[in-house]
Amino acid sequence: LNLQQEDKLIRYIERYIRDSVLPTQSILKNFSSVVAQQEVSESWITWFQHRHPDKLITKYNTSIDYRRHLADNKYKYKLYFNLLHSKMREHGIDKRNTYNIDKKGFYVSITHHTKRIFSKAVYELKERTAAIRDSNRE
Repeated sequence: LNLQQEDKLIRYIERYIRDSVLPTQSILKNFSSVVAQQEVSESWITWFQHRHPDKLITKYNTSIDYRRHLADNKYKYKLYFNLLHSKMREHGIDKRNTYNIDKKGFYVSITHHTKRIFSKAVYELKERTAAIRDSNRE
């Protein structure tokens, strides 16, 4: 890609981050290939990031906030649900009349890290840092 195309790519990253979409290297590779009108390699993406350290930054996000991860504990969940079910029986509450208000649900031992690419300017403004802490957002 030439400098103009690389600038276009950086603007693309900034726009998507402002829209709360955190590009992965795979997303960046696909978009770069479209702009270049030919397939770019994984190493090209890495080189692109190294050529623009003043504009780009990479960070890892997880599928769950670290504090939520610390609170997750199978034993605690089991105790909670045992208590919940005993109270439901005690008060005659039918399971069909219960709802999960927390749309994130329960993530026990289901976490992974994903490398994301940020516009350094947007990241330093802290506008979209919540998305990196917990990518399972509404």
